[in-house]
Amino acid sequence: MDPNDFISRLPYNILYHIISFLPFESAVRTTFLSTHWKDLWKEALLALVRDATMEDAISAIPSFLDDFNIHHRPRNNWGFKFEFGRGRVLLVAIAPNNTLQLDFSAGKQEYARPFDWLLKLNLSSDWHWQSRYSFDWILEENHPLRTQQPSFSAIKVKSLYLVSVSYSSNEAVSSMVSNFPFLQSLAIAKCKGLRSLKIKEAGKLQKLVILDCPQLESLCCEGSYLRSFRYRGRSISFEFEVSSREDHPRYFCSLSPHKFLLNDAMLDFRQGPPIYNSINCDGLKSILESIEGVKSLTFCRWVFELLISYMLPSLGSDSEFCLYGLRELWWIDCSMERDNVNALLSFLKLCPYMERLYVTIDPECYNMRSTKKFSAKVNGLEKLGDLELLKLEGFASKKKEIFFAEPLRPLFRRKPLILAKSNGGCLRRLFKVPELEKEGKYPYKFKEVKNFHETNPYHVHMKL
Repeated sequence: MDPNDFISRLPYNILYHIISFLPFESAVRTTFLSTHWKDLWKEALLALVRDATMEDAISAIPSFLDDFNIHHRPRNNWGFKFEFGRGRVLLVAIAPNNTLQLDFSAGKQEYARPFDWLLKLNLSSDWHWQSRYSFDWILEENHPLRTQQPSFSAIKVKSLYLVSVSYSSNEAVSSMVSNFPFLQSLAIAKCKGLRSLKIKEAGKLQKLVILDCPQLESLCCEGSYLRSFRYRGRSISFEFEVSSREDHPRYFCSLSPHKFLLNDAMLDFRQGPPIYNSINCDGLKSILESIEGVKSLTFCRWVFELLISYMLPSLGSDSEFCLYGLRELWWIDCSMERDNVNALLSFLKLCPYMERLYVTIDPECYNMRSTKKFSAKVNGLEKLGDLELLKLEGFASKKKEIFFAEPLRPLFRRKPLILAKSNGGCLRRLFKVPELEKEGKYPYKFKEVKNFHETNPYHVHMKL
């Protein structure tokens, strides 16, 4: 510990007291101060329940939400820390924006036993509530976990974040999740052993996030209002079943005009295709059909080449597929060889109104060579008249950055801000150097910039 860090050297009970006065988000961010602060916010803001059972937790959480008053709460009462024995722990916290977090990752992790997860959200396509809160309990009559329906003062859970749900906990979590009728956003992360996920009756769900579930092979989501889909992991089998608002029979979006109209899509498949199954092209096609109106997109080059090979016969001026609404793109690749650069240029033909382009080179990104060879020529491409920012990350050297930026400059009608940042390096900006121009050399060079303040330094998906 730094001897000059006098605050960290204070007794724990004083640190807990200090943290209790912070806004919830600020209290959680103290985790990043140092390893000493890693778990202090949990001790300060969450009530400890020892020797608990899963039944205790499932009963206590609805009651806690029922009595929770965000405006008149005790400073140290934002949730629970349940200790189940054998080192297993569940952290439960409610954030001010009506976000409920259930996190099983804090304690000892059990063996990743494979399981298939069915989540029935009970979110009808239209809300007709006769009271402020109406619940359709899925627990059987006289079930020991059955609890009272919440009163009219209950908090409306609009966002749910589930971390490290396992074989032994998924059924208990499902029984509780089905009782949040105002849910708009669902995030699921780090669920080891999860093989398939089916989300049913998600009529009003607007945002779905699936992150880092290494054994996941298939995802099926049923709903009608989904506008944001963010996924990080291996490519999996997708089935998006879209129900109409009139509760008509449901259709697969790859076969029906009833499809998700996403305005935000993170498709981070840099880990590659499934381990045990072949690539599901129909599933990728269903996603492709849903991103035609997308504004923010994350995409990998190898997926684009796969789509070109199987689904998009032409990307010329006569191509019917175009991302007219796309404003910011995060492009991920393993390298920027000439063919890879040409693949990006070909994709940019589909994005005439792009405003911000982020390019990340990740050497660990999957690289599948397709038979499609891109011969994109800058002179044949429409200029990106609205481009304001180009940011490069992960390039091996400044020479590689220049090699990439040089063929793109003729595409720019304006002079966009061009930034570069290597792993652990400083932020650099591309400047024109008159001396180099006089010598007949490429007249641009990256220089370090200090105290730089940019309103859009990161893509919206980069901080997940």
